[in-house]
Amino acid sequence: MSAEPYVDYSIHLSKGRPEALHLKDIRALAVAAEDSDGQPPLSEQTLVDLRTQTDADRLVVVSAYLRQSAEQDSGELVGVAIAIFPAPPFPTEDDAAARLAQEPSVPQEAATGTLELVVHPEFRNYGIGSALANALAKAIPADSVRAWSHGNHEGAARLAEKHHFVIQRELYRLRLVNNTTLPEAALPAGATIRGFEPGTDEEAWLVANAAAFAHHPEQGSLTMADLKARMEEEWFDPAGFLMAVDESGKLLGYHWTKIHPALHSPTTGDHEAVGEVYVVGVVPEAQGTGLGKALTIAGINHLRAQGLHAVMLYVDADNTAAVELYRKLGFTKWDVDVMYGPKRIA
Repeated sequence: MSAEPYVDYSIHLSKGRPEALHLKDIRALAVAAEDSDGQPPLSEQTLVDLRTQTDADRLVVVSAYLRQSAEQDSGELVGVAIAIFPAPPFPTEDDAAARLAQEPSVPQEAATGTLELVVHPEFRNYGIGSALANALAKAIPADSVRAWSHGNHEGAARLAEKHHFVIQRELYRLRLVNNTTLPEAALPAGATIRGFEPGTDEEAWLVANAAAFAHHPEQGSLTMADLKARMEEEWFDPAGFLMAVDESGKLLGYHWTKIHPALHSPTTGDHEAVGEVYVVGVVPEAQGTGLGKALTIAGINHLRAQGLHAVMLYVDADNTAAVELYRKLGFTKWDVDVMYGPKRIA
């Protein structure tokens, strides 16, 4: 009878921003997983928070390291689970008490965090994912997070079932190839499109973005720190950050585009550079005017002008109006990300 496969590893928990070497290891682990799976295991917001989040109550990291001996780790990171929590709705207990006194009928719920977990492709099926999840469950309440599975990985589905998590949200990844003809779309009267102006547009964009995504769990809560972190990324290009303004210069909407560089993966082969409809937002007073469609097409045309072979985007599966708009433009379903949450509050 053959022995069960076994890998000796240790589990470590930390809070707040990881040290530089730890962060480097996490990034290397994410790259290895993406090379194998064809999907990045960690979201862009998670990578931003790992670099910038100093509040220990908002970032919990559980890491699995190979053991070199019974007394010493090898230093090789083979798995990580990352839980990130939004800022509390009230800065102090006094603020919360004041709000409760004004609106006693409004339930004061704890902020829900997001969880992402990844195990190195060469060390899967050794129980590392379960060990990471179990360690995290001891550190935070199980019902305080929702877990993302990018690409709906079968290992994530098994782990979710084991911990009594069920699917609560699906995020489609859609794709448009360059031989698809786009329709014409006119801007509303008086509106024009220009590029983002660093040092000038930040505050106006934050206000417009919050208004456009007032009911969105992630996009609408972006802060100046989040914006600046993205502006520091290599892919950021103000010319591809399209601003729609009225005759007075007021921001009506925007289309933020992004270019993913060409990649070579020893597992999944070569991948050409691809454009992304990163975010399209329209302020409430300009919604229903056709501005969203016009901005979407303008951004796609901008990406095509860069010589890209295809454009992709993410959209919530239950946002039927947006899904239908993108399908009419020629987008087809490419992949899906799944969010899991506890059964009792599904």
